[in-house]
Order: sequence, then C-alpha cells, then structure tokens
Amino acid sequence: MDILSEAIAAIRTGSPTSGLFIRHAPWGRRYPIVPGAGFHVVLQGSCWVVPPNGEPMALGVGDVLFMPRGADHDLVDSLDSPVTERALPGEPREIVGPGVRTVLLCGAYELGRRHSVVGRSHPLLDELPEFVHLPARPGRHPALRGAVDLLAAEIAEPRPGSDAAVPALLEMLLLFILRSWFDEQADARSTGWAGAFADPAVAAVLRAVHAQPARAWTVPDLSDVAGVSRATLARRFAATVGEPPLAYVTRWRMLTAARLLRETDSGLGAVARRVGYTSEFAFAKAFKREYGLAPGRYRRAEDNPPLVAV
Repeated sequence: MDILSEAIAAIRTGSPTSGLFIRHAPWGRRYPIVPGAGFHVVLQGSCWVVPPNGEPMALGVGDVLFMPRGADHDLVDSLDSPVTERALPGEPREIVGPGVRTVLLCGAYELGRRHSVVGRSHPLLDELPEFVHLPARPGRHPALRGAVDLLAAEIAEPRPGSDAAVPALLEMLLLFILRSWFDEQADARSTGWAGAFADPAVAAVLRAVHAQPARAWTVPDLSDVAGVSRATLARRFAATVGEPPLAYVTRWRMLTAARLLRETDSGLGAVARRVGYTSEFAFAKAFKREYGLAPGRYRRAEDNPPLVAV
C-alpha cells in the first residue's frame, strides 16, 4: 500500500481551486488564512512573500510556495510596494499598472482540518513548516515542473476536456509538491516523515495499519510486522512519525472514518466496524473527541463545506 497516496486520499476533501493571475507592478495583495492549504507558482516575473512573522522570501520563475495550513501572508512585487487589498474569491485576474509583469498560478485545497478539535489532519502535513518553498533548480523535481506546466497550459487556454483535466492535475500537483519536499528532507536528514518512508520497519507498520485499520493492533503485533523489537520500533516510530505506534493507529482510524462519512452512505454502525469499533457508542465518543462533532453531524457539515479562497 502506498503510504503517501493513502494519506493524501484520507485528508483530501472538497474540490481544489486554482487560477492564473497577472499582476503589473506596483501591486500588493494580502492573502487571509484559509481552511485548507494554498499554493503559489511563479510562471513569469518575480515577487516576494511576506509572512506575518519571519523574513520575506523572494520567489522567482518556477518557484513553488506551498502553505499546508493555509497561513495568511502578503504577496508583493517589491518590498517597497504597499499592500492595497485582500485577495478574495472573485479576485480580478489581472491588475494593470506601468511596471513589470508577473504571472502567478495560485490555488487551494481543503485538507480535512477544519472540524478537528486539535486542528490537525495527518502528521505528515502537521510536521511541515508554515511555508514550504521549492525553488526552481535545473534538474530538480522534473515531475513537479511537468505538472505545473500542464496545469498552467490547461488554465490559460481551456480546451475540450479541461474541466476533467484541471482537477486531476491539481491532485497530481499536491502529490508532487509533497514528494519533492520529502525528497529534499531525505537528502538532509532521516527524521520526520522523510525518514518514515525510508525506514523499512516504520514503513512496514504504516502499510499494515493503513491496510487493516479495523484490526485490534497491539504493540507486539506491530513489532512483528516491523521485524524489530518493541523498544526499537517505539523509538524509530516516534522519531519519524512523531507519535507512538498505537496513537497513530487511533489517528488513522479517525481519518479513515471521516473519509467514509464524507464519501459513502454507509451507516454509522458499518463505519464503526470498518475502523475497529464493535460499539457504535464507543466509536461516536472517540470520533467526537477528535472532531468535536458526532459522526452524523460531521457528515451533514461536510455536505456543506465552506468556500476556500484562491
């Protein structure tokens, strides 16, 4: 089982949004926090991202900026330019002006965090920094560059089939952004989720839990799957995944349950059984502790998701 694909599928909600934006200097836009994740790709020109706290970052042609928790920020053509307006749904696609032209591909994803009591989705996203900057470098991340080029072309000049192509390309873009980030981290260190993918014992446990969330997992069971001692598994799992193995089992069960509630019409008893609960009451209690809503209310709320600004 592909750990990264399963994790993305478990947290992806709603439909992603995207658009091409043309800006002529001077310009500045404030991007408010969104209930999901956002991204910017510079297709032409350059700009600066200015976080509320922290140093500004320069973005050049081909650079990708990903905000896994939808952090608020400013985008400006120059650090001397004032921020004039907030970027909102219905934002003008072009801002005219006398200066240099910048073309941006911007978009947003919903990632199942908005109902979580603790504001989390999946640990591989929770560990990411507020701003993931993937600079364009010759020979680096060719799949990500290819997805950006294809998506930009479909949005700039829609053709028959574009309504199907754009959502699929947005899904690919999210995958390639995450893969590129973890590849870069693997080059530098072996902790975090980059280390989880590379550690055979931890990866084996993750695949087993993802494949069988209803199984009554125990630490001895998981250490047998990993092929290492319980103490070794506990140490390596916590260092990479960020929590003990059985805590992750519970987290994965709740993520799987939330996905089933969003995407299927299965009754609550059936959902409970598919994630390892023989008692619907015990399942509802655990689910509410994580999401702040009873399973039925969560399902109704997900039928009417909020708009995510681009």
